[in-house]
This record gives sequence, structure tokens and C-alpha cells, in this order.
Amino acid sequence: MSLPPGFLDELRTRVSLSAVVGRKVTWDMRKSNMAKGDWWAPCPFHQEKSASFHVDDRKGYYYCFGCQAKGDAVTFVKETANLSFMEAVEELAREAGMTMPARDPKAAEKADRRAQLAQVVEEAIRFYRLQLKTGAGAEARRYLLEKRRLSEAAWDRWEIGWSPDNAQAVIEALAAKGFSQELMIASGVVAKTDSGRVYDRFHSRIIFPIRDARGRAISLGGRSLDPNARAKYLNGPETDLFDKGRNLFNQGPAREAAGKGKPLIVAEGYMDVIALSEAGFTAAVAPLGTAVTEDQLRLIWRIADEPVIALDGDTAGLRAGLRVVDLALPLLEAGKALRFALLPGGQDPDDLIKAHGAPAMQKVLDEAQPMVRLLWQRETEGRVFDSPERKAALDKALRATLKRIADPSIRAHYGEEIKELRWQLFGTRRPAPRRDRPWTPGQKRFQPEPMPTEGTRASWLATAPAPEDALREAVILAALLQRPALIARFESALERLEFSTEDHNRLLNLILTHGPAQDCADLVRADSPGALDRLMANPHVRINPALQPRADEDFAAACIEEALARLQADRAHRAELAEAQQDVEGLADEGLTWRIGKAAEARASAARGPQEQKSEAIVAPNGVELDREELDRARRLREQIDFTRGGKARF
Repeated sequence: MSLPPGFLDELRTRVSLSAVVGRKVTWDMRKSNMAKGDWWAPCPFHQEKSASFHVDDRKGYYYCFGCQAKGDAVTFVKETANLSFMEAVEELAREAGMTMPARDPKAAEKADRRAQLAQVVEEAIRFYRLQLKTGAGAEARRYLLEKRRLSEAAWDRWEIGWSPDNAQAVIEALAAKGFSQELMIASGVVAKTDSGRVYDRFHSRIIFPIRDARGRAISLGGRSLDPNARAKYLNGPETDLFDKGRNLFNQGPAREAAGKGKPLIVAEGYMDVIALSEAGFTAAVAPLGTAVTEDQLRLIWRIADEPVIALDGDTAGLRAGLRVVDLALPLLEAGKALRFALLPGGQDPDDLIKAHGAPAMQKVLDEAQPMVRLLWQRETEGRVFDSPERKAALDKALRATLKRIADPSIRAHYGEEIKELRWQLFGTRRPAPRRDRPWTPGQKRFQPEPMPTEGTRASWLATAPAPEDALREAVILAALLQRPALIARFESALERLEFSTEDHNRLLNLILTHGPAQDCADLVRADSPGALDRLMANPHVRINPALQPRADEDFAAACIEEALARLQADRAHRAELAEAQQDVEGLADEGLTWRIGKAAEARASAARGPQEQKSEAIVAPNGVELDREELDRARRLREQIDFTRGGKARF
């Protein structure tokens, strides 16, 4: 809705800024000069004792010299009450006696209808609150005092009431106020059977009023005390006034509390919200009888950027949290996140606070986990990944989940976090070389991917620079970005690699995250333009045959396969030499020769690609074909080892 010219100017003229601000602060009268409209107070936006917050009533402007908060009356109401701009304008206009600009006739008619329905609900709330104090409400009072430990003062704060067993009582009370049965039914307070009989929808229930962000009564919630009731909790139906999926219980007070720095907590029900608020966690809300909807999630994010979802510590609570995860994934954007607090022992917030007090609840909130951890828990908890097929199934499920994140930057960061969690799960379980059986020349054995020891990682062999690695990595990345359809073919091999530079690792993660999408290069460029520009600036990459216009997909795939094979073989060879240097004691000479020879053989085999001729090689006495350069390196290493042991090399 747009405001006519001059409306805001007149509003600011009619409203005294010092009167608006004075409701939230205590003026420092020693420093203030009322005659000049010069007011000072401790700032309401940050904790302080000195009066650094200045209000200039003549200009209608405030400024804090501590936190630099500034604005006019509309801004002040908007920030302190956590309202939208238009809501703040409406609140000030009511105070100033100004009528908000009229809307079109249909909209005005609809607004009048909603106002009438709100009056019906408001009168019903007054009736139910009165009934709680009568003899008919004795059982409800006992329940609230003994079971829920809520004082009478808390009943009044939350406007809790009681709907008596007489299902006609509220109808008679509302009729006495002049409301028609049609309005009662339209408000949701009264229901009508197929036979035409009308009755109190909430009879024999404890009543919880539901208000919108502006404090208007829009519906009711009822809690039955009958253990055999079909529904323990009952919410009002969808009406012109009430949309379950677009409202939250305690929305207005929670928004104001969150605006003052309180953490926003999303609980599951009325009593959880009431227990949290009474314990000091005043920025608490709950959905209204449904799972969290997309509209509610957007509403929650308008109140706070990183709310905490408080889950009951049982299977149903975890399922509810996972539904929120699935809902939130496509909606994630920078600065908007969720954290999840799982309560212990099947308890809900009300149970935990009653049993252990507010500190226990605070501890649970402090330990809340980011959404990615709950996502990882869903995919891994209770499952065993003892085979390549099971690990591959996990990877497939995680990739499918990450692709649902629309924001490319967030998707990339989620991919990095998942990759780290995956290494924590699998990285320490890679098999180490077996040394418990003697080796004899000519005997073949399985040789797993080497895991260097601390000494190996520090050796000159393992840390020696390998510029050709970075070049091969760059060619692989550039070729895949040019032909994203090939990503799926090399995905498994790429997931096992750790590239040599930060740029390359980031691009690799983005490629694996986005998958074989046609716009993969555009998405990568949007997320890491600098890394991509540095990659393509390499002249050796630009002239690579795989990236030339005449190269077809099969040729590009062959080039990628060759580069991957060389990269893996070189790394395995360096790791094997380093391991041999570090751990030669107790190893037979022939065993050392075999290990070095097999590593060299793999490296030489990788070098014999379609673009190169077979390098010059010789055959060692054990029958292993070795590249001459690798043989020389192995001989030098063997001579160093032989010198330290006082023996002779037997090459």
C-alpha cells in the first residue's frame, strides 16, 4: 500500500518524538533541556549506563553516539517493536488520531468484515477468561497450577481461559453482545452440524488466545483435559481472519523480544512457548497445529536471521526437524539460517524447564547445531558403510540433497562441510599396508592407497614440489567446466582427490556440487569468479588439446582420463618412496625393491598415454619394468639406506 504525498510529514509533525521514545527510556534530566526539545538518555538499543542517546524534538530526529543508531519516530517504533514500516506507520497514526489512507471499496469491505470477526473472538476470550475463575473452571485451575505450574499472574499474561461443558454458553454470551450466529460461525468460535445445530467448538477445553503480529485476536486454541478426547489440542478452523499456515503463536511479543536481542526459539506447541517465555526466553513462537509451512518459515526469518528450532527429544521431534530441513533447503539464502536444539530424554521445553530450570534450557540452546549437521545425521545415523556400494549410495543421496539448494554460494559451502564430515567418517578407516606376513620375490599382493605417517609427511620426498600436479589439475577442471556432461563419468575418481591449491579445491567442490548441469560454468563463475579467472589465465590450460574447438567429447574424456591417471600415479609413487624411506627397518631388500619398482611401473604405465611415446625403460632382476629415471632415484635412495645400515645395495 502506498501513502499519499505529505502523509508522513503530517504524521511526524503530529507525533512528539520525545513522547514516543520516552515510553522506552528514562531521561537524564540533568543533561536534558526540555525547553529546547533536547533530550538525553541511555540508549535503548545497546546496554549502557551513560546517557549517549540524543533526541532532538524540534527536528524529530534521534542519534546514539555509542552505537550510531539513528532515525525518526517511524524508525524508532519499527526497530524497538520489530515491526514492518507500514505497521509502524499505522501504530503512530492511531496514536496521532490520523486515519490511514482509504483503500478501494472491496478492500474496505473486507477489512470491516475482518474487524467484526476479530470482535467476536475478542468477546469470546473475555467470556472464557471469566469462566476459568468460576466454579466450572476448578479442574482447569488445578491442571494449570499443579501440572503446568503456572501462577494466576501467568494466566492473566497469556489470557488463558476455560470453555465450560455447556456447549451453548458462549453462544448465549455472544448473542447478548449483539453478534449474529453467522458471525460466530464465520469467526471459528462456533461450529455447525449437518443438521443445523450450533455449538461451542471448544467446549470443555482450556483456551489459549491466538493473536496476530499486531495483537488482534484472530482465533483460539483449546486443550482438552479428557484423556479419551479425539484430539488433545484443537485449533480454530481457517477463516477470513485466520490462516494457520501464515501465523505463529506469540508472534507479536516474540518479534519485539527478538528485536531487543533475544534469540528466537521455534517450539512445537502453546505450552512450550508459555514455559519458555515464563522462564525468560521471551522470543518463542510455535506453529498452529500444523507442520511449519513455507510462509511460516519466511515469517520466522523476518523476525530473526538464525532462529533455533527446539525439537522434542524423541523420534517424532526428530522427524519434525527433518521436515523443516527439507522445507528450508530451497529457501536458504546468505544470512538466513536455522539451528536445531535437540532436547534430552524425550523431553519438550516445558518438561525440561520444570525438571531442571532455565539454565538447562540455555545449555541446550547453546549446543544447537547448524542445519547441515542434522542433514548429515539423517543420512548416516544407524547405517553401516562397510562397502564401496554403500558409500556410493551415501554420496548419491547427499548430492541429490545439495542440488535442492538454490543459492550457488550456500550450496558450495554446504558441499565443503559435507566433504569435511565425510572425511571424518571415512578418512581414518582407510586400510594400512599389511606387514604381518613375509614377502617373497615374485609374490603378488594387494597394495592399498598409502597413508603416510607423520615422519613420511615431513620427508623431502613427500613435501617435494610437484608443479606438474597443479597443471594437470587445472586441465582437468577446465575440461570439465567446458564439458559438464563428463562430470558424472569421473565423479567417483574426483571425490577421492585433494588438489594442491585452494583455488583448485574450491572449483573441484563446486563442480561436484553442481553436477552435470549445463550452466555449471556460470554457477561456478558466480560463486568464485577470481578462482575461475586464474584457472583460465594459465596459457598451458588454454592451449591444451582437450579445450580446443575441434576436440569432441570422446577426445576430451580421454585427455581427462590420462591427466587423472598421471596425477594419481605420481602421487602414489611419491608416497610409496616416502614411506619406504621412513620405514625401511625390518623390511627385506627385495621387498623394498618390489615396492619402489611397482610404484615406478604404475607411473610409467600412466605416462604411456595416447599423446606420448613409451619412455625408455629397463627390467630389474625381479622382472619389474622400471623407468630409467625412477630406477636412478630408487638406486640413490637404496644407496643412502645401505650406507646407514653398513650393507651393500643389491640392485
